[in-house]
Amino acid sequence: MIPASFGYFRPASVEEAVATLSEAGEDAKVLAGGQSLLPLLRLRLAFPAALVDVGRIPELRGIEDRGDHLYIGATTTHHEVMNSPLVKEHCPLLAQATATVADPAVRHRGTFGGSLAHADPAGDLPSVALALGAELVLRSPSGERAVPASGFFVDYLETAMEPAEILVGVRVPKLGPGWGFHYEKFQRTAQAWATVGVAAAVRRSNGTIEEARIGLTNMGPTPVRAAAAEEALRGVEIGDDAALRAAADRADEGTEPPADLHAQPDYRRHLARVLTRRAVLAAAHRA
Repeated sequence: MIPASFGYFRPASVEEAVATLSEAGEDAKVLAGGQSLLPLLRLRLAFPAALVDVGRIPELRGIEDRGDHLYIGATTTHHEVMNSPLVKEHCPLLAQATATVADPAVRHRGTFGGSLAHADPAGDLPSVALALGAELVLRSPSGERAVPASGFFVDYLETAMEPAEILVGVRVPKLGPGWGFHYEKFQRTAQAWATVGVAAAVRRSNGTIEEARIGLTNMGPTPVRAAAAEEALRGVEIGDDAALRAAADRADEGTEPPADLHAQPDYRRHLARVLTRRAVLAAAHRA
């Protein structure tokens, strides 16, 4: 199909982009890589009056080491994230999960910030941002603010961003030594959205899990933490299979998995439990 008509703006700076977006009003959309927005436009599921293209603003792209965290510009592509030596060294969970996003063509055009701002609960990166405790940096005409991932995803395809705000970057904490990471994903085909995904970060000491952070993909209208499983895993020995299984069996508590053509809620609950056990074990062995 052909998209409905819209105005097109390509600002040269963040300040100009924010001003343009503010002037365009609530019916404007930000365009970066376009891998999520363009299909919606073609199917006429979105009808923006204007597109503000931020894809060529240099300051929105790149990965920096800022001491206790990495700063990733919003328009940094998935390909750049997954191949970054800094990300591989300090945030390997992010590199691993990004490598599972769609296919090479999408990873070369799609952006890290765009995936988070789109807020699709079936997307891989929102649950990773949640598990890692990332902060999303937003810019508006009134200034800049940082929103933790735990408060950024509000509802299905909805975020805490105000109409005149732009996501400019993401702060991803370095969790440091003693942590292991793993992203486990079940999908129908290699390029499909996750039926269920599990992002696990595990800190261990002397064969015992001291802390676990588990983000779930496609288990509700937003990415969610498997809080009950995280609590149950605390103090569990890596070799205690019964205790690990019992903790992982609580992964779906408090979730609202969707029903669609590919899976019903009870099947997604089953997958969440099985994949959580696999992800936690793999992460613990890498710690």
